[in-house]
Amino acid sequence: MTSDSGSSISFASSSPETVLSGSPFESEGHTVARATHRTLTVPTSTRIELINLTRHVQDAVKAAQTREGLVLVSSLHTTFALMVNEWQPALLEDIKAMLGALAPIDRAYHHNDPKQSDRDRENAHSHLQATLLGHSLSFGVTGGRLVLGQFQAIIAAELDGPRERQLTVQTFSFA
Repeated sequence: MTSDSGSSISFASSSPETVLSGSPFESEGHTVARATHRTLTVPTSTRIELINLTRHVQDAVKAAQTREGLVLVSSLHTTFALMVNEWQPALLEDIKAMLGALAPIDRAYHHNDPKQSDRDRENAHSHLQATLLGHSLSFGVTGGRLVLGQFQAIIAAELDGPRERQLTVQTFSFA
């Protein structure tokens, strides 16, 4: 399943803004850098699901009033990964097929063996797939907009759903 920025994705109340002060973050008494943090909750509905987060990350940048700076998006789960790619249905199916081929569900894994692991979920393939993608992404922000290529989308990969997942979105504003 693929979800194009589903409406059930929500931000928790943003934490208080952190103002960075002292050299080099202060110039002639004016703050030139600040950081904000928000938690994004992403409910998933299938075992493997790709979710377009681009609009939600852009919304966080806007809410933080970041004109120039950086944004860091991080997954808080080991089987919920992040990537940048084109949001195109055929390509999304190919990505899921590739992950399944590289770390298939039906292989014998140490993590799934109760004699070797304290885990009973039998989800080693999901952990291995996540290691191929990664858990954090960073982007520039210019003119209040994410710096992304024409076809680039910020995509979350649910690899062990369905579950409710959390991401952090931290913005760092300069100037």
